[in-house]
Amino acid sequence: MKKLALHWQIIIAIGLAVAAGMMSGTDASVLGISIYAIYTFIGTLFLNALKMIIVPLVLSSIITGISGIGSNENLGRLGGKTILFYATTSLLAILVGLAAVNITSPGIVDGMPAAEQLNLSTNAADLAAVQEKVEGRSASDISDVFLRMIPTNIVDAAAQGQMLGLIFFALLFGFFMTRIGKDQRKVLKDFWQGVFETMMLITMWVMKFAPIGVFGLVAKTVAATGFAAFQPLLIFFFTTLVALAIHAFITLPILLKMVGGVSPPLFLKKMFPVMLTAFSTASSSATLPLTLETVEKEVGVSNRTTSFVLPLGATINMDGTALYECVAAMFIAQAYGIELSFVQQFTVVMVALLTSIGVAGIPAASLVAITVILGVIGLPLEGLGLLLVTDRILDMLRTAVNVYSDSCGAVIIARTEGEETRVAAQ
Repeated sequence: MKKLALHWQIIIAIGLAVAAGMMSGTDASVLGISIYAIYTFIGTLFLNALKMIIVPLVLSSIITGISGIGSNENLGRLGGKTILFYATTSLLAILVGLAAVNITSPGIVDGMPAAEQLNLSTNAADLAAVQEKVEGRSASDISDVFLRMIPTNIVDAAAQGQMLGLIFFALLFGFFMTRIGKDQRKVLKDFWQGVFETMMLITMWVMKFAPIGVFGLVAKTVAATGFAAFQPLLIFFFTTLVALAIHAFITLPILLKMVGGVSPPLFLKKMFPVMLTAFSTASSSATLPLTLETVEKEVGVSNRTTSFVLPLGATINMDGTALYECVAAMFIAQAYGIELSFVQQFTVVMVALLTSIGVAGIPAASLVAITVILGVIGLPLEGLGLLLVTDRILDMLRTAVNVYSDSCGAVIIARTEGEETRVAAQ
């Protein structure tokens, strides 16, 4: 019997969780054990597993990615253009997401924070603690944000979950790893590649339990609040959906037309099968062979450009993921009734940009990145469980945007290199 795809398992788990939560409420018990406590235990166990993999996955992913870029002989003019383009599109995507979430305010319902509806901690002591923690992460000016990027003790930073400093350290480590002797470089590359591949397997193993974790988290919320939680979640879902659509069908086409001299409708038509594959697999890495073939054979970009730009994009260019991370962090902050200052929102933007570099091209890896952002700005991770309700569909959508942005980068960079393509604007 063919195994159900993960997204179908999660959808079924959500349906069962809604039914179970409505029937059990918060008072039902079995053999003297509270069913609500069982839901809480299942959900917390899954969240703990996600937290467990954060530090080694992010460190190894960034170090292997950056060391691979730094050692590539093409990291000259072509590499500079590629990295600049990807950084620009990711930043634009994040700003689109930030604008959308500030306009729709999905975490605010009828003028009030949606924490109670979402079954988040709502007692005065907990909210005061969250507020104090977030304000403690605030800064009188933006310079403090950069000061937090350089930890005084990297081991302590890892223990405390201070991911901003860890990400900066990983970027430096990966870059300078390529500047040491060949033998020592090979040892380090093999070590971190081994760590990365191991963490990929552990991440995929943890995600196999996502349906069970989602069941516990959703059932707990429904048991406590009924269907009230679905209103802010639906607003969050459509906010993210609209922001992704704006980036894919407005921002990127403008770049294609203005910078690349490309016909956006014609290019989108040729890339549609690739985007559909990315949507169905929710993996930019799994879609890469088809992306390479389509951009080279159908669009007409040279092998020299595609063989460098597209694999690099699958590693570091995650426009849709970065956008989603920003919207998710702002949504949780709004639900707690916390108004983030300009500096804190700037921190969200910067961390989303940095973590999008280190997010592996595998399904649901961005959930790990969101925990990084929440930790940096001081928000509790309990809100992460709610995102799992809509995450699978949004994961598929943002992967399609990630891959489309990669292909846009290839054709625009090819044009700047003087190449003629089959999608040039008439």
